[in-house]
Amino acid sequence: QVQLVESGGGLAQAGGSLRLSCAVSGSNLIMYTMGWLRQAPGKEREVVTAVTWSEGITYYVDSVKGRFTVSRDNRKNTMYLQMDSLKPEDTAIYYCAAKVRGSQEYKYWGQGTQVTVSS
Repeated sequence: QVQLVESGGGLAQAGGSLRLSCAVSGSNLIMYTMGWLRQAPGKEREVVTAVTWSEGITYYVDSVKGRFTVSRDNRKNTMYLQMDSLKPEDTAIYYCAAKVRGSQEYKYWGQGTQVTVSS
């Protein structure tokens, strides 16, 4: 079992920055990949970025490469998403989620946090 609680988000202007945090709790976290996913109105949910909890191996969707940075603090059991050079198309509900490494589906989810970028 993994529990996830997001914080951060809110409103930013295009070109601005926001940081999301995800407090992670549970056992055997080294078995998991943590991700940030988002869903915009009328669009399918997409994986924005992911990081393996043990080695810190990262993945980014092309649309955020060079703008977003995922990190984790294993001592604080917290994952972060630093979002810079924000664009209006980044507007979405952002979720942190966890899946067992090697599996396809994210099994555990946070409650989601709204990110709105104005032009």
